[in-house]
Amino acid sequence: MMNLRIQQPFTAAPRRQEGSVSVLMVFALAAMLMVAGLALDVSHMFLNKTRLQNAVDAAALSGAKTLSQMEGGVDVGTIALATRTAALNTLMQNANAAGNSELATAMEGNEVTFAKVTLAEKLDGTFRYPALTTNAKYVRVEVPTYNLTGFFWTLVQSLRSGGLGTKAVSATATAGPSPTSPCDLAPLMVCGDPSQYNPSAGIFWGFQFGNLEVLKTGAGDPSDNMSPGNYQLLDFGSGGNTVREDMAGGGKVCRNVGEEVQTSPGNKAGPTSQGLNTRFGIYEGGPLNDPAYPPDLVTTSSTPSITDDGDGTGPKYQDKAVTSNNGDLTADGNSILDYNDWRASVAACVAGTGNDCRSNGVFERRMLKIVVGDCTDRQNGSTSVPVLGFGCYFVVQPMDKGGKNSEIFGQFVKECEGDNVAGPSTPTGAGPQIIQLYKTYLNGNGTPSTDS
Repeated sequence: MMNLRIQQPFTAAPRRQEGSVSVLMVFALAAMLMVAGLALDVSHMFLNKTRLQNAVDAAALSGAKTLSQMEGGVDVGTIALATRTAALNTLMQNANAAGNSELATAMEGNEVTFAKVTLAEKLDGTFRYPALTTNAKYVRVEVPTYNLTGFFWTLVQSLRSGGLGTKAVSATATAGPSPTSPCDLAPLMVCGDPSQYNPSAGIFWGFQFGNLEVLKTGAGDPSDNMSPGNYQLLDFGSGGNTVREDMAGGGKVCRNVGEEVQTSPGNKAGPTSQGLNTRFGIYEGGPLNDPAYPPDLVTTSSTPSITDDGDGTGPKYQDKAVTSNNGDLTADGNSILDYNDWRASVAACVAGTGNDCRSNGVFERRMLKIVVGDCTDRQNGSTSVPVLGFGCYFVVQPMDKGGKNSEIFGQFVKECEGDNVAGPSTPTGAGPQIIQLYKTYLNGNGTPSTDS
């Protein structure tokens, strides 16, 4: 009897604890589900943060590219509006891509309030909309709050003291120009002066920005030394067909400062003019056509053309000497369609208000990226010349169809659109540039944003 009474409590205890274990299991399963739900929420946030950042990056690049094409416009408001429109359109296109339906829904109908687009002259400057001047170069796109759907987020907030805050992500991106060593080079090398380089003063290897420069072939007596202003064809494969296609914009030979380029004897005036003139929508000679080599957005030039008879008095327009004032070309008070006029017309085309726009035109087709070389002690013909830099040369008018002088009339300008990879720093000199993303710094104080 004693043994039975002693054993009874031990056999009864497990039955009384079954309900407690069930309760603990319920709480454990609930906690596990909550953790799994929170993991789902966090993964959802990271995924949408990545998608949003990619879309904002693309928007900033698009805005900066449009801003560069609007340079030369006189209306600050129009420039800013076109830049913002381009950025927001790109943002919306990315939102409408597969997998981004949640972003598209959040943006629909309120793009201007959903994303903020601002502009600045300097990377560390103050970003505003609209910009204070027409000299803005950098674009910033910000999405301060992108609210997301919560799964277990709301439930956890109700159970946790203080809550988790709103389930949302944000993103910021800044884009602008950067120097580059171009690959879309014209097969031309122009002799420059190594001692004359001061972009801040408008001097580029001896050339004054904005002045009319007549590039003449240096092909002649091989015993003659090359002289500044003369151009030599570059040996990118030689042959008239190669020159024609490269002058039309078909070349893709990359060069860097300090390297040496090989010049080619002869001027190949016919192929040179045929290739260059495609940029004006003129197709004569060779297998060049419109779809492969489209014209510039604006192809108009002054009539009659500028001439230079080689008597040492310089280029003339209607028998009057051509002069330049900050890039504005005139002859005895008569205006000549120049780079500044072209920039204003292109800005109007980009804004959708232009009258002289080619429907199939492409931005900056009239801009040649030219190698500027150090021709010291070099002679005409086939020779190797070190690269000083790369010039942006705006072609003022079509080239004559040959002739012994093979003259090209144009203006060296400070900047143009390049290709290849971006340089390591912001632009400090002159030449071809490419649009790239930059780290966003807040208020110009060197503090990096966590959303860029």
